[in-house]
Amino acid sequence: MIMRVIRGLFKRAASLRLGSVGLAVAGLLLAVAAVACGGDAGDSGGGDGIAPSATLAAATAATPPPGGNTPSATPAAAAIPATSIPPTSVPAAATPTATPASVGVSPTPGGLRPTAAAVAPLPDDTPVPGPPPLPSLRLEAVFAGDGAANFVEPTNLAQPTAGGPLYLAERRGRLWAFTPDAPAGGGRLLLDWGGKIRSASQEEGLLGLAFDPQFPQNGHFYLHYSASGPRRSVVARLTLRDGRVADGSELVLLEVAQPYPNHNGGQLAFGPDGYLYIALGDGGAAGDPHHHGQNPATLLGAILRLEVSQSTPQTPYQIPPDNPFAGFDGARGEIWAYGLRNPWRFSFDRQTGDLWAGDVGQNAWEEVDLITRGGNYGWAALEGNHCFRPAAGCIPEGRIAPVVEYPLGGGVCSVIGGYVYRGAAIPALDGVYVYGDYCSGEIYGLRYDYDGRRLTAGPQTLAATGGRIMSFAEDYAGHLYALLADGGVYRLAAR
Repeated sequence: MIMRVIRGLFKRAASLRLGSVGLAVAGLLLAVAAVACGGDAGDSGGGDGIAPSATLAAATAATPPPGGNTPSATPAAAAIPATSIPPTSVPAAATPTATPASVGVSPTPGGLRPTAAAVAPLPDDTPVPGPPPLPSLRLEAVFAGDGAANFVEPTNLAQPTAGGPLYLAERRGRLWAFTPDAPAGGGRLLLDWGGKIRSASQEEGLLGLAFDPQFPQNGHFYLHYSASGPRRSVVARLTLRDGRVADGSELVLLEVAQPYPNHNGGQLAFGPDGYLYIALGDGGAAGDPHHHGQNPATLLGAILRLEVSQSTPQTPYQIPPDNPFAGFDGARGEIWAYGLRNPWRFSFDRQTGDLWAGDVGQNAWEEVDLITRGGNYGWAALEGNHCFRPAAGCIPEGRIAPVVEYPLGGGVCSVIGGYVYRGAAIPALDGVYVYGDYCSGEIYGLRYDYDGRRLTAGPQTLAATGGRIMSFAEDYAGHLYALLADGGVYRLAAR
């Protein structure tokens, strides 16, 4: 009965041409009555089938909830389309400086709540849950007692076997083996190449350490170090037998002349494909004076990819046939990606295989990159997302922009690339790329959607070390470590 009355009013309003407002009001009354009466399925009064007003539906569209993490970064003034998001900064105790602006995550707008009846949707004040916040972290000393122990400028830490020793390299040429939670000073010295390795410059020395995928069977491990006479970078294979470095086991795989003592790169890592990846900087000085970054005919300013499973003195390495420049005239087949200034640290996401690198900038911008086959990362035409040479009017097309960048100043100076966390001890950190800055001593984190190629959380500060970060490391189980210049070795843990 009620439905017949309302339908009659609606038809009367239409016949009197009361306009869209009158029709909308009548339509709303009709919809409410339909809910109260259980719909019009059993109502014999009509077949008008009037739907909710389109005008009303449009007027009730959702709006973002108030508050929340709304700030977002603005691309830099160079007008090159890419992400430009500095990490938040809490000055370390050793470097009290101004705090850069915080960066948050844009909120997810509230959705429209579905209703059982066919009525116009109402605004929802409850926001759709977004990605979980990144957790705060604390540092646990790996050694009982004094976390600094006896190490000096540790550059690498690795654990090639489950439950086996941790191996630690120092910049000045020493290699140690020790068990986790050993007493301070409880490591065993395996190698002391202080007289062999060139370490006069802060960016020279024993820079890289990697273990062969078949290490339990063959005992092979690899070092990346600086040498003199002439100045050069060396990648060599050695062999452990019965817990000792076998005499005469060094096999030099690659030597690259270095025109200057800085920008040596240094990282070594085996990829999920079983190939050895090697980081080399642009050769040093400042501003890439020899234009190595954009020249694929040189190995400098690049990440290399080599086949070393069949190395011999006669054939120290082979070039994988699917390397992007394999077989090309005028380019080095060893190159996997180029246009890098000083990729001091890179790593593979052990779950997805994606390759992350922190590329140290010149004097304005630090950057984090996702490295892809044949990728050109812009240096020295670009520093991060910004024109470098020329200072204006550069062409970004064909060059891959960083995932994030941050400006120098406020106590930061050099990005230290880290790892995507895939351990079990900190579930809230799963999938977060963890990295830091050498000078500020801060540890940052970001979450990245590989499919959508966008940030979903961060960058934000996760911890402050109070020291200078030399490197990060990952053990067999996926725990992450921070290596500090004062010799401290710390495991990252949930706060």
